[in-house]
Amino acid sequence: MRRALTRFLFAALFATAPAAWAQTLPTLAAASDLKFAVEEVAAQFERDTGHRLRLVFGSSGNFYAQILQGAPFQMFMSADEDFVYKLADAGKTRDRGRLYAVGRIGIMVPHGSPLKADGQLQDLAAALKDGRVKRFAIANPEHAPYGARAKEALQHAGLWASIEPRLVYGENISQTAQFATSGSAQGGIIALSLALAPSVARLGQFELIPQEWHQPLRQRMVLLKDAPPALVAFYDYLSQPSAQTIMKRYGFEMPRE
Repeated sequence: MRRALTRFLFAALFATAPAAWAQTLPTLAAASDLKFAVEEVAAQFERDTGHRLRLVFGSSGNFYAQILQGAPFQMFMSADEDFVYKLADAGKTRDRGRLYAVGRIGIMVPHGSPLKADGQLQDLAAALKDGRVKRFAIANPEHAPYGARAKEALQHAGLWASIEPRLVYGENISQTAQFATSGSAQGGIIALSLALAPSVARLGQFELIPQEWHQPLRQRMVLLKDAPPALVAFYDYLSQPSAQTIMKRYGFEMPRE
């Protein structure tokens, strides 16, 4: 009986160890447009330095609110620099961070959609009139920067009032890309960085929307006050040529700041 109990406790310890160990890893909260790019950079960083990171992807606005409430993130890569500035003003960060990229948006339509991937949104305008579009996906503009820029682009094109009743909102831009490519919507506005990922690109067609149609997606990162050395190293690593080569491959413009 005692031996069986010992084996059970031993097995239980090792069953729960990986989850507990993961919680001790340095944790980075990153905007979901970064999923493929930052996963690749972090993998290269681990090969180069031996440091392993825990990556959490989601909406920048939600992360901002969670960090204000004390969420255990130690570095934040936001898709909108204003969230970083607000955290700095609240005394949550080491400084006001660093601009790490400028993002782009475009229209994505899945294979078989009645819509065209027309970056000027002229076909979308026609589809709203002839009934070809029933549902169209954007990220929630209330807390997702890519959703806010999508709304601005639709307003610029004069389509917001007519398309708003047909909108399907993603919690973040990754979920929006799923909606836009899965057939649950006729299309959507997503991040270029996601559209360039092979697993997304094969699902449909994509075309950039003119960047003059919306405010720039100035993406800023910052270390929180309790950031460990591994994340300090990763923060600096993102400015290195090897990391920037990966970021450029996913369509990000590298800022000069």
